[in-house]
Amino acid sequence: MTLTLDTYRQLGRSGLRVSPLALGAATFGNDWGWGAEQDEARRLFDLYVEHGGNFVDTAVTYTDGTSERMLGEFARGRRDSLVLATKYSTLRSPHDPNSGGTSRKSLFGAVETSLRQLNTDYIDLLYLHVWDPATPVEEVLRGLNDLVQQGKVLYVAISNTPAWQISRMQTIADLRGWSPLAALQLEYSLVERTGERDLIPMAQELGLGTVLWSPLAGGVLTGKYSRQDLTTAPSGTGESVRKSFNLALGGVTERNLAIVDTVKEVAGELGRTPAQVGLAWALQQPGVTAPIIGARTSEQLQENLGALDVDLDPSHLARLDEVSAIEPGFPHAMLASEHIRAQTRGDLKIQARR
Repeated sequence: MTLTLDTYRQLGRSGLRVSPLALGAATFGNDWGWGAEQDEARRLFDLYVEHGGNFVDTAVTYTDGTSERMLGEFARGRRDSLVLATKYSTLRSPHDPNSGGTSRKSLFGAVETSLRQLNTDYIDLLYLHVWDPATPVEEVLRGLNDLVQQGKVLYVAISNTPAWQISRMQTIADLRGWSPLAALQLEYSLVERTGERDLIPMAQELGLGTVLWSPLAGGVLTGKYSRQDLTTAPSGTGESVRKSFNLALGGVTERNLAIVDTVKEVAGELGRTPAQVGLAWALQQPGVTAPIIGARTSEQLQENLGALDVDLDPSHLARLDEVSAIEPGFPHAMLASEHIRAQTRGDLKIQARR
């Protein structure tokens, strides 16, 4: 089925409607050595919005605040038609212990900083960016709810957190009548599918929309890495900085390059690019609301938007699923085993829940 950026999707059980691909603004600004300068970032934003996109993702510390400042400038005059998502908990000041983490002080300080940088009166969607075990969940939830009550934040969400903590938080919010979590942001791609074990099923069960970061695995699924990169480290600036970052994170492995080989095969059969196939796979996964695309150039963004009209047939999906399959792990493998089925159902015929 062909999608467009203005084929909007509901974000979890909330009433918020967002584009099926979100624009990642972490590339706005060159403060980290590999992003887009002001004029190119503006072209990225305009191209996305002109195609009907409304969902833009940033964070208070992305490119040292440049991302939010640029986004605030670009959004001027059409702020209300956009869904601006930002995040808190990463350290805003290296010498201030309360400028990071998930405490109430960190939360309120980050939100006030984001409001100034974005030049807006409210944030549409605020994520807890990185889990902080030092802060009680009640403190986090109460702080988020207070910001919603004040009108500074419309919806709250979470990212990079264990499934058991998220489900606990959603249950507490429901029981106490606090603002529920509307979305979960996680790393998910053909290269990184471990979210299928617990995070994605949990999100579906508890009503969280699923937003994906790094759906192209830091560029690995674009096909720009080769087996030579397994032994040769890049150096320099610009793209080489990003390449070094991805290599350091361990994203370029023999397994992942084998996945890319299959992606390239499917792309060749369809007359598409590997990036488009990788994004199309993510778009067609159950429970996925919106992958985030983080282009550095308008050409890259245009290519990524082409994934919206890539329709992978069952044979393509089967090949991609097979080469990227993960072990389900305990208890999922045990529960799916024939032994357990026999122990719990025997020869009974039980129709699955509809």
